[in-house]
Amino acid sequence: MVGTRIVDLRYKLMVTELLNLAKKYYTYRELSQLIGLPETVLSRYVKGHVLPTIERAQDINKKLENIMRIETEIQRRIIFDELGYFDNTKVISDTMLLERAVQQAVNKFAGQRVTKILTPETDGIPLATLLAHRLSVPLIIAKKTREVGVSEFIEEIYIPQKSAMVMSYYVPRSMFRKRDCVCIVDDVIGSGETQRALINIVRKAKAEVTGIYALISVGQEWKSQIEDVANCPIEVAYKVPEMTPTG
Repeated sequence: MVGTRIVDLRYKLMVTELLNLAKKYYTYRELSQLIGLPETVLSRYVKGHVLPTIERAQDINKKLENIMRIETEIQRRIIFDELGYFDNTKVISDTMLLERAVQQAVNKFAGQRVTKILTPETDGIPLATLLAHRLSVPLIIAKKTREVGVSEFIEEIYIPQKSAMVMSYYVPRSMFRKRDCVCIVDDVIGSGETQRALINIVRKAKAEVTGIYALISVGQEWKSQIEDVANCPIEVAYKVPEMTPTG
């Protein structure tokens, strides 16, 4: 019962944060027409004077998702240069947007058992941390170097395409248990090689990948790297239609 109340409270707070974001683009009058609630009620929610009931929060969230789609918000924030590289700093540093992505991931993987969140040592850590917190499960970070003090690692070695470098990811073996259900989280899926390496780590741990979630994907090439080894849902918030350099 206590756990349910905590989950409901987090959800209500997330919805009020989403209302605050919506207020940047719409007046109270416009929001009132879009959501179907009086301006005075919306104002109390936005200012934090009162929280909506869980039923009302769910209704507000559903309506706001239709008018403030997360892919549109990500598109507004990523900046492309003349060479095709993009800067997603304003995406990964926007905690309110990341909370929305967390809610999307929770909705997409509803019904899937998740006991661990796994992310590579990169810009996906903030998102993975928030999702692990929301689900109340441990966060595992795959690092590129071994850490002193850890006696046993699971190591995955791979050679990125179009490079002559050997790359490795390391995860303390003690972080996994057999039959763990792992969700892999990242900020960007480019070639798909990083995600494939993480899938192999999970398999070496005798665990199962139950989902993959990313904020942004680039092109279609990554699918050939992942789909043949991942028998699980793969969800992306915003898809860059054509392959562009990502470093």
